[in-house]
Amino acid sequence: MVRFQSEQLRTFLAVLESGTFDAAAHSLHVTASAVSQRIKAMEHVAGQVLLLRGTPITATQAGDVVHKLARQLRQLEDDAAAELGLTTGNHGSIAVVVNADSLATWFMDALALLPPDGNMSLELVREDEQHSVNSLRSGEVMAAVTATATPVQGCSSTPLGTMDYRAVASVSFMQKWFPNGFTAETFAAAPTVQFDRSDTLQDNFFAQVTGRRRSGTEHFIPDTIQFAEAVKLGLGWGLMPEAHCRDGLRSGHLVELIPGRLSRIPLFWQRWKVQSQGLDTLSAAVAQAAAQALG
Repeated sequence: MVRFQSEQLRTFLAVLESGTFDAAAHSLHVTASAVSQRIKAMEHVAGQVLLLRGTPITATQAGDVVHKLARQLRQLEDDAAAELGLTTGNHGSIAVVVNADSLATWFMDALALLPPDGNMSLELVREDEQHSVNSLRSGEVMAAVTATATPVQGCSSTPLGTMDYRAVASVSFMQKWFPNGFTAETFAAAPTVQFDRSDTLQDNFFAQVTGRRRSGTEHFIPDTIQFAEAVKLGLGWGLMPEAHCRDGLRSGHLVELIPGRLSRIPLFWQRWKVQSQGLDTLSAAVAQAAAQALG
């Protein structure tokens, strides 16, 4: 069985978080040589390279496994110290990956449900819901709002509900691109607003409707508010959460490309299977907020 010393795991974590052996040594108050020796000892035990000595230093695939273990150890130590009254109650920093639309619509309500004592430090990482589990696998985060139902190894998966999207565009856009009504041909050529290059919502919606591939211009706008603004200004059509397009549809400033056609994205909460008071508290808050906001 592969066993690492807690001191080695703390060093491994410090190297990945600081990016260099020298910076890790400074944060640990040891020499860079000591840091290097600890990492080499870990790689000897593992029988393979764990870190790529670049700038910054990054983990190999095997190193991702160790990274996750090191993060879990630190979280468990922080929780234990808090429960024993050896700290001011801080449960450490909990890193969570969340998709942009959840951040912009309901996830902040979950954070508002957390205890107001200020003892939980959070780090939110934004990533598309189709790709967020990669951050769990690498050990970068402890939990994720994701569209992936199958749990990552060492994690649990709990349904949160579905986020509903509507394909919308401005009135001027519809008049320009669909003057004679909606057709698959004009739909294929119409410009599209995409969040970024990992955004698959628009492509998936188009394929479901037409069975074809789009051929029109794409605009990439990686900001939820500005994405909505681009659609309102007529740069292209796009899928927007109901919460973001409801007022525009009611006022008539926005129009659905296919009235009543929803794109429903199931969301799940994946988290480490560790007994962590901080992670348990956050998970309960996320479940409560999602139950109120998602279908």
